[in-house]
Amino acid sequence: MYKQLNMKLKNDVARIEFWIVTGIILTSLLFTIGDEIRVTDLKNNYLSGLIVPILFNSIVTFISYLLLCFYVEPAFEKENQPAASNTLFVFIFIGACTILGIINLYFAALLAIKILLLLFNRNTRNKENALYYEAALLTASWILLVVGSLYLSLPEAVKFYIIFAGPAAIIIYLYSVHRLLPKLFIRNKGLGNYAGRMVLLTLFSCLILTGIGFCFEYPNRMFSTATAIFSLHVYTDGNQIAVIVIGNFFTQLLLVMPISWNIHKSRNARQDEEIKTLKTELGKSDANLNFLKSQINPHFLFNALNTLYGTALQENAERTGEGIQKLGDMMRFMLQENTQDTIRLSRDIDYLNNYILLQKLRTSTSEDVTIETQIEEYTGDLMITPMLLIPFVENAFKHGISLQNPSHIKVTLQTKDNTLYFDVHNSIHIRPDNDPEKGQSGIGLENVKQRLSLLYPDRYDLVIRQNAKEFFIHLTVQLISNSYI
Repeated sequence: MYKQLNMKLKNDVARIEFWIVTGIILTSLLFTIGDEIRVTDLKNNYLSGLIVPILFNSIVTFISYLLLCFYVEPAFEKENQPAASNTLFVFIFIGACTILGIINLYFAALLAIKILLLLFNRNTRNKENALYYEAALLTASWILLVVGSLYLSLPEAVKFYIIFAGPAAIIIYLYSVHRLLPKLFIRNKGLGNYAGRMVLLTLFSCLILTGIGFCFEYPNRMFSTATAIFSLHVYTDGNQIAVIVIGNFFTQLLLVMPISWNIHKSRNARQDEEIKTLKTELGKSDANLNFLKSQINPHFLFNALNTLYGTALQENAERTGEGIQKLGDMMRFMLQENTQDTIRLSRDIDYLNNYILLQKLRTSTSEDVTIETQIEEYTGDLMITPMLLIPFVENAFKHGISLQNPSHIKVTLQTKDNTLYFDVHNSIHIRPDNDPEKGQSGIGLENVKQRLSLLYPDRYDLVIRQNAKEFFIHLTVQLISNSYI
């Protein structure tokens, strides 16, 4: 409903704007023709020669407005498709008509404002139109700058520089950012290659400006009057032409070239960051999926554990009941919290303690197995990715415990400020060749390394040491408080 109302209001405003602009152009046309008739002898044969150009200028102005309304505006509102390349020719057409004096300076300023309004209402989600959006902004800004310079008492060289060096800078900038630099980056070409090409483009633009400057030299060498077809009344001499060309040379190399380079690099950096974020999300999903695939279906197991726990209590099997209860708490954790992006560190520590207690029940009958824990009773609000620590402990119990040989495991966990310090030290026992789990590492230390690099880039340090008899890991992670999430 809101969308329909918004479209109706937009259509009404566009309709009103269209008729206002049409009325202004027609009124201007009639007043201009009337003034020419009053100041021109009606018997003079060239009266028609004055009216026809005025009529032509008004028609071109109106066509320019129609192109903005019915060609550029729909192109800027497209959702996913890029605007047609002819959009650029619309801006070139309006700029050229402004320079040639076909479009009155007053109407040129109004058209520039119209372009800015189209930019304001553009579809910002369509990244494919970046070239056309920038071309529109630069064209409108340049037209307004030209209009302002011609109404101010500026030196002729400055006016000439703004009118002609401005478009040269715009064209070279757009070509560099959207065509030249992307190709050079794909080919792994550096700043030196880019600078060389920019020098050639700059020299070419200086050559063109020199030719245009001599067309405007006063007294004119090519036309009987300096502005036979131009109505901007801009004149130059040889010295001013030299100043303008030199100014353009340094503008392109000292302004346009570094700006283009930095803008392209910053955009590439943003794109790389977006790609990195997408890879992080995909990697996180893949790591979680691999983790879940390595587990027994938790729903089925949790229901089975409830049955076994009740049976153990009925048979007065306290140790069995305690083990089932700890395992049930672990499964409840997996069902409720393991799918979250982050959980409180205290909850992950609870899971860690439950796992260690469950393993102690298994090894309590063996006097040669020593399990030592120094795990801080943490009650703060630091957050951590669930199941990040348990693979190290699981790996220690899997490869560090032997019921036939002396074995030891030591787990240490403490926090200081926002940093987690986690150590696991365990013995190593060589498994027989026929052991199906030989060479395996539980859930997999590689999986944990991948999760750390994706979820805590530049915020963790993992040290792994191993010899023939012992295995040791030391992990530090910079965590974030729940108040900052």
